[in-house]
Amino acid sequence: MESMVRPSNGFLSALSADDYELIRAHLRTVDLPHDAVLVETGETLKRAYFPHRGVISLVVKLAKGEHVQVAMVGRDSLLGTLSTMGDACALNTAVVLVPGVASVMDLDRLRIAAEQSSTLRTLLTRHGLAVYAQVQQTAGCNAAHPVEARLSRCLLHTHDLSGDYRLLLTQEAMAQMIGARRNSVSLVANTLQQANFIHYSRGHIQILNLDGLRQTACECYATVKAQYDRLLGP
Repeated sequence: MESMVRPSNGFLSALSADDYELIRAHLRTVDLPHDAVLVETGETLKRAYFPHRGVISLVVKLAKGEHVQVAMVGRDSLLGTLSTMGDACALNTAVVLVPGVASVMDLDRLRIAAEQSSTLRTLLTRHGLAVYAQVQQTAGCNAAHPVEARLSRCLLHTHDLSGDYRLLLTQEAMAQMIGARRNSVSLVANTLQQANFIHYSRGHIQILNLDGLRQTACECYATVKAQYDRLLGP
């Protein structure tokens, strides 16, 4: 019965009964509006976010105005793992990529709970490592793999994190996701649509063929998924 009343977030669901009780009273539910900025680079992250639905994009902003996504956080994890265990100064900007709903709590409260429980600290560490694995693989992927493979990877990952086949993603957002120019994204999205893997119109994407996207994606999708399964469980 206890598991049924918990929010539908992978991190919260994985907590033991005792660990969940440490934070339960401090959780509250908020909307995640599209394009909402949760923290900017250099700011202090004050709240931890546990998405039930929706996806949070971690973005690096470069001096000439380019924005490049380095990782995503969705319903399987949380925003704020490393800040809980150390410096709360944000290393990147966190913006809502796919709108949804999340549980939130003050980061200080989560830090106090982690100090009281070694099992909670261990789970936070494993989630932090999973995000780090995603950042590392994304860097290699964007440097070495074709745009078509990178976009397929990101669409698959966004589907996994959001649980939705319908996504609101502009060409600009997809360009940030894969570190490419908008005209390249437009050409590749058209190619995927002609193959009947997706339907794309004015920022609205419907995924039609997951297997087709998996065959088009590079090995990075499976590599990151394997790391998440190893660290967090299937």
